[in-house]
Amino acid sequence: MNTQPHWDDYAYFAAVARSGGIARAAESCGVSTATLSRRMRAFEARLGRRLFLHGTSGYTLTAEGRALWEKTRKMEAAAADVARWSTKTKGSVPVRISAGTWTALHISDRLSEIWTPDDIWLPEFIHCELPMDIARREIDIGIRNRRPEQPWLAGQRVGTTEFAIYGASESVTGWIGPSFDAAATRSAQWVEANYGAQIVTRSNLPIFSYQMARAGVGRVVLPLPVGDGAPGLMRLSEPIEELCMERWLVSHHEGRFEPPVRAALTALAAFFTSSPVTLEEPAPVA
Repeated sequence: MNTQPHWDDYAYFAAVARSGGIARAAESCGVSTATLSRRMRAFEARLGRRLFLHGTSGYTLTAEGRALWEKTRKMEAAAADVARWSTKTKGSVPVRISAGTWTALHISDRLSEIWTPDDIWLPEFIHCELPMDIARREIDIGIRNRRPEQPWLAGQRVGTTEFAIYGASESVTGWIGPSFDAAATRSAQWVEANYGAQIVTRSNLPIFSYQMARAGVGRVVLPLPVGDGAPGLMRLSEPIEELCMERWLVSHHEGRFEPPVRAALTALAAFFTSSPVTLEEPAPVA
């Protein structure tokens, strides 16, 4: 009887290690929490090693768990390469792009200016409140708010973003703030720090805040091109100097030379330098 773990057990382990808990990992893997919990117990039993410390803070990796996590990262990178290779003869190659909410919506709205079905790359937009890992090729391109510092990443600056206060009218004085589980963007932190006592409602998604602002519930901070063009909103301040930030296209320093990724980078750079709309994304993680 073969007692060695299956390949997908390592993938499940990697998902739990990355998320730090069963529930979120189960959702990303498309299985139930009970199934994933059972698979992880059996996985530890087959290996004869304790990989997790179970507690109120979630599934914390043990020393041996951390050692295996380093190895499974290499397995994930190899699997991603195989998946990318297998699509090369099937038409356009998907290029995974991670962007903030407003950037993604803006790109989607004007995608025909960036991409056509005849291109060698196929845009695949990834929404995640946490930065995706370019080093392990979870994504190919990240639209970020600062130059990458890691030596395995390459960055191209494609402009800046300015923010201002918006509301349905000047008579609206309350604020819409971030909820505890919202992404810790600079604009959300600025609202909390400067107008926390005036917050009348909260949201963990920018699009919800945007809609409530249009309904007159409260004020929000938006990038200028988004707010200035929003029906039902008016600008209530000058650009906020401390929220002005750079905009960068970030990619793997070797992956950027792959023809589909290079084509996507070229198209996005041309688009952003002629269309100053984007919103910040959380700072990149190695």
